[in-house]
Amino acid sequence: MSAKKRQGFTLIELIIGIVVIAIVALAVTSGLGLLSRQTVDPWQQVRAAELGQSLMNDIMARKFDANNTSILRCSENTSSCTNPLESQVCPDEGEELPNIENGEVRSEFDDVDDFNCLGTTQTDLTNILGDDIEPSFYRGFSAEVRVYSVEDNVIKQINVVIITPQEQRIEFSAQRGNW
Repeated sequence: MSAKKRQGFTLIELIIGIVVIAIVALAVTSGLGLLSRQTVDPWQQVRAAELGQSLMNDIMARKFDANNTSILRCSENTSSCTNPLESQVCPDEGEELPNIENGEVRSEFDDVDDFNCLGTTQTDLTNILGDDIEPSFYRGFSAEVRVYSVEDNVIKQINVVIITPQEQRIEFSAQRGNW
């Protein structure tokens, strides 16, 4: 008589197989979580670059100084140029900045100095025409602006920092000359 050949798996073999598959699936899915974060970063960096460039264009399109006229630069007429208010020291990087300077609202900003110490969140973002930007487009983004005098009456440094929803700080910098 020949012995019957066994076919199939025992219960113990099935349980061990399920446990091995679960461990492998756990390792694969935990790696996918890190991968999904890496795919979001470039998208947010592109949005931050768009927002930073837009804000910088808005600032650079303004007059160098409140005392500039359509004919004369501030250093050429009787009034001297103003510098960002020495008395108004911006909070340190990472601390919340005020939304307005000296009671002005952003729609009234007419020169570079008005933007000093400006802090905005996604609900305060506007385009150069003053129209609100769709808040859902930049959900979680914020911006900080600081203006410094590099050379009195000649050059001002403008630093714009865009903060992504994941707290990544992307910095933009430009110099505005009095010419």
